[in-house]
Amino acid sequence: MKQAELTGQSSRLKMMGVALMLLALTAAAGWGIYAAPAPVVDRMLEADLRKNAMRMSRQVESHLNDLEQTFRFHALTDHDQEFLELLPETTDIYRFKLFDASGQVFWSTRASDVGFVNTKPYFQSIVAAGGLFYKHEEKPVTEVESFVVDNSRDTELSSRHVAEVYTPIIKDATFMGAIEFYSDITDLRNLFITRVRLSLALLSGVALLALTTVILIVHRTNRRQVRDLRKRAQKERELMDEQLRLAREVRLLGELNEWLQSSRSLDELFDMVSRFMTHILPEAEGSVYVYSNSRDVLDGCASWNGGTHKSHIHPEGCWGLRRGRTYEFGASEIDFVCEHAEPHDGRPYFCFPILAHGETVGLLHLRALEGREDCFNKSRKLAQLCAEQISMAIANARMRDQLHDQSVRDPLTGLFNRRHMTETLRKSISRSHQTGAALSLIAVDVDHFKKFNDTHGHDVGDMVLRAVGAALEQGCDRDEVACRIGGEEFMLILPDNSPEDAVTRAEQLRQAVEAVTVRYGEKALPRITISVGAAHYPAHGTMPQDLMRVADDALYVAKDKGRNQVHVASGTRNQTKNAPPEHRQPPKDAA
Repeated sequence: MKQAELTGQSSRLKMMGVALMLLALTAAAGWGIYAAPAPVVDRMLEADLRKNAMRMSRQVESHLNDLEQTFRFHALTDHDQEFLELLPETTDIYRFKLFDASGQVFWSTRASDVGFVNTKPYFQSIVAAGGLFYKHEEKPVTEVESFVVDNSRDTELSSRHVAEVYTPIIKDATFMGAIEFYSDITDLRNLFITRVRLSLALLSGVALLALTTVILIVHRTNRRQVRDLRKRAQKERELMDEQLRLAREVRLLGELNEWLQSSRSLDELFDMVSRFMTHILPEAEGSVYVYSNSRDVLDGCASWNGGTHKSHIHPEGCWGLRRGRTYEFGASEIDFVCEHAEPHDGRPYFCFPILAHGETVGLLHLRALEGREDCFNKSRKLAQLCAEQISMAIANARMRDQLHDQSVRDPLTGLFNRRHMTETLRKSISRSHQTGAALSLIAVDVDHFKKFNDTHGHDVGDMVLRAVGAALEQGCDRDEVACRIGGEEFMLILPDNSPEDAVTRAEQLRQAVEAVTVRYGEKALPRITISVGAAHYPAHGTMPQDLMRVADDALYVAKDKGRNQVHVASGTRNQTKNAPPEHRQPPKDAA
């Protein structure tokens, strides 16, 4: 019964729609009947008036006594004057003018027009080139009727439709002048428009009647077919919606994988996860946790859709991590809530362990939004795929970070290597050049390092280098970079440090190294000291190799003066280049 009522209501709505459509068609037809005839009639009249103007122009040419004398020298005989004055009475025109080649009126049915010069562009570009020019416009009735012979026409109208036609006068391929004919086409135009409207109204009425009949027949014939098609369309629509949903999920998963693989850091990766998960799983709030380096806790990294994450959670507090597989709360008769999901309000949730190369690296936690539980329970497979994408991205990001560290770090001391130092120095110089910020370079060399190796062995030498590297790294803050460039040689890049501050920092580093105590076995090693050379940008160079060479020269000056001290490069880079050779070469016992 309810279905029948709905069907009846749908049928009534369709009939109302048909009625409205017919009404709209009727209105459109009425507007077309009213508006369409005028342009059509105007084009028909224009074609006819052009022909009449050419005929009258030839008639004028044939009756003038001397065509060339008339248009070139304005010479008209009495016979010419009589013919021209009688022409409006024997034709449909009520006014006309004669123009010479320059556009000046030398004769007109209206004496006040004589002497007027037509300077309009169309006169030279069209008429003088041998073409006809047609113009249709409305003029005040007083301007027209005062020259019309038939005074019985309706004078109550405020304006009349006037057609003006310019015809060129050509003789021996030479433009002699032109004739302008004025015709009052108001009555003829209105007559034609009325006839066309009547014809269109009759045709439109027949067409609307036929259309109404066809629509009613088609509507009655196809009602049952429409119901069947509606049912079939509903099923196909549901299938199409499902396919579109699957296609969208596949596309979003592909985009998620592409973006995650292009992330430059874990922070950027988790930001991408938050943004994508909002679109991929809009019915769930979620969060991501990743094992810390110590692997005793998991750190909260990101959350979305109103979800929150804790700073740290313990692996034992998640049933998914404890059991090593996905945990779904709400799927069994008896469930236990994970500690990280507290406080819990009864909504179902998933815990997906994030695996990478067979190792658990994190946790993806998803909880249904309020009122979206039904949709959430159907999204487990998609959520599992998201967890797999995230796990691969985390594994790749960590591997990329490890490879990058290996490529820019010195394996013995953990400081940056020479290549990274050169690149960083180049960027720092570029930044200082653009902003005017201060920049200093500190060169460090361990004093008598060769004696440590020769006396105690290379293991002790490595211990010394690690101790010096640790002291240098601890002395750096902000964007300052400590590097081991080879052997016992180190360099520090100190951006945003004035020359005075850089020298102070160098002295603090020297003292810090001198205070280091290294024990080998049960005894302490001899005191470790360093020689330090300082150079400043741009006073001592504007290129990385220049600053490095100047700082190195200052370092060897410090060694020449007795070691365990700081020496600042003096003068400019040109003076440094001319320094004595012994200040640029290590002394014989520099090792």
